[in-house]
Amino acid sequence: MSAYTVSDGYSQTETKKNREYTIMQSKMTNIYLYTRYERFWHWLQMALIMILLITGFEVHGAFKWLGFETAVKVHNFAGITWLIAFAFFVFWVFTTGEWKQYIPTTKKMFEVIRYYAYGIFRGESHPFPKRKEAKHNPLQRLVYLNLAAFLLPVQMITGFLYWGYNSWADWGIPGFTLAVVAWIHMAGAFAIFTFIIVHVYMTTTGHSLLAHIKAMITGWENVDESEKIEDWEKAEYKAKA
Repeated sequence: MSAYTVSDGYSQTETKKNREYTIMQSKMTNIYLYTRYERFWHWLQMALIMILLITGFEVHGAFKWLGFETAVKVHNFAGITWLIAFAFFVFWVFTTGEWKQYIPTTKKMFEVIRYYAYGIFRGESHPFPKRKEAKHNPLQRLVYLNLAAFLLPVQMITGFLYWGYNSWADWGIPGFTLAVVAWIHMAGAFAIFTFIIVHVYMTTTGHSLLAHIKAMITGWENVDESEKIEDWEKAEYKAKA
């Protein structure tokens, strides 16, 4: 037990030293990476999803907190709000050209996978540094595209069908059963919950524990000095410092 603890502590210390050395060698600087809307949408969606998960599990009897009727009302309100907010997000993505950030690519895919599976524990630098024209690495692009184009829409559609069950006949929706819709909706909820766990962990893998979280709050991200930095960014960052 003692030997294991010492070895484990030594390994973590060495990894931290290697990462700090890499950061010192690369000379980090700040760029304005995330716009106000991106940050607003990120935190709004996070809040809505957490409300939906908590109230959804209560509706299914996992625990008692708000009470069944209140939980249903809050869940429905949060779900409709999420649907409307998502529509605005889709509009923003296509009108600003940000949809290009989600185009999947295999370039450096295996390097990124190797980094998260092995290199990160050795203090190696990330093979795909962030920049304005490529905010997401190949692995993130694949995950976020599937999330935004498949999982979230399926969750919203099944939630909407769940909510309007009594109106199915008026809407002319035959061939569905509530049990199937409920099963898909619950499976989607667990998939999103799993994503959140992984996503929160990944936010701690920056050059410091809270670096990525801070970037999503302020909009400013630390990147390698070799990346192109605009003059206005230098001036604004110096004014903030």
